[in-house]
Amino acid sequence: MKKLIPSYVRVPLLFAIVFAALEYFIDSGDRPAFIKFPMVALFLGVFLFLLIAIEIVVDAVDKVTYHILTDEQKKQLEEAQSVSFTESKWYQNLVSKLTRSKEIESENDIMLEHDYDGIKELDNVLPPWWVYLFYGTIVFALVYMVRFHVMNEYDQEQEFKNEVELAELEKSKMPKSAEDEVSYETVVAVTDATKLAKGKEIFTNACAACHKADGGGLVGPNLTDEYWINGGGIKNIFKLISEGSKNNPSMVAWNKNLSSSDIQNIASYILTLQGSKPAGAKAAEGEIWKETPETKPSTESMSVIETKIDSVVTELPVKK
Repeated sequence: MKKLIPSYVRVPLLFAIVFAALEYFIDSGDRPAFIKFPMVALFLGVFLFLLIAIEIVVDAVDKVTYHILTDEQKKQLEEAQSVSFTESKWYQNLVSKLTRSKEIESENDIMLEHDYDGIKELDNVLPPWWVYLFYGTIVFALVYMVRFHVMNEYDQEQEFKNEVELAELEKSKMPKSAEDEVSYETVVAVTDATKLAKGKEIFTNACAACHKADGGGLVGPNLTDEYWINGGGIKNIFKLISEGSKNNPSMVAWNKNLSSSDIQNIASYILTLQGSKPAGAKAAEGEIWKETPETKPSTESMSVIETKIDSVVTELPVKK
C-alpha cells in the first residue's frame, strides 16, 4: 500500500533527525560524537538497521494485507490514498519544472533519428536545476573576480591578519592560561577594594573555622599579630595557603579548590588584619617577622631552620 511519505524519504529523514539530535546534545568537543564515542556509532548502526527492518516488515505486511482484500476494498483503498505525496499535483508540477522530464508516452517526440544496434537516444534537455546552478557559479565567479582582482578589496594576507586579530580578541576574553596566573614569584599584595572584599568573603567561608572571622585564631594561629610560624609577607602567606603547611597537617593546600587570584586576594586580605587586635585573640605563636628589602621569604620559621642546622652540625664527625 502507498504511504504519504515513501520509505526512501522517511528512513533517511528519521535517521538524520536522530543523528542531529545526538550531535547537538552530546558534548564531544572538536570531534563528532559518533567518532569520539564508539557507543554512539553502535547505537546509530543499530537504529538504522531497525529502521530498515521495520520498513521491510511493514511493506511485507502491507502487501499481504492488500492481496487478501476484495476488489471493492482495493478500489476504496486506492481512492483514499490518491493524495499520496508522490502523486499530488504540486509535487508533480515541482518535479516537472525542475527536471522537464517527458512521460514515457511522449518520448517519441524527443527520439533521435539514428540508432546503434537498435539502441536509440533521447534528446533530453538539461535539468533546469542543473542549469540554474551552473549559471549561479558563473555569477559568483564574476562577482569574486571584480571584488578581489579588480577592486582589490583585500587579499589572502589581509584576510589572514583579520582572522588573527579576531582570534586574539576571542583569546583575550578567555580565562588566562596557567602561565599567566599568579605565582609565588609574581604575587603582590592587592589594594583594590573589590578584590579585598572577595578575599574576605572566601576567608570567612573557608578559613574562619580555624582562624575566626576576625583572624584572632582558634584552632589555627592568630593572624593579626606580627608573629608568624611559617613566615609573613604576601609571598609566604600566598605559598602557605596554596601549598599548605608542613608543620601543621590541619592547614591543607587550597590550590586545587581555589584559583591563584583568589588565593592572592585572601593573602592580601589577611595582611589588612595586621594590628587589628580583635577581642579574645589567641596568644602569639612563632617568631616576629618583618618584611624588609633584605628579608627572604621563607615557608619555615627561623627556629625550625636553626634546629635543622644544629642537628646537622651534631652529626658531623669531630676532627681530633
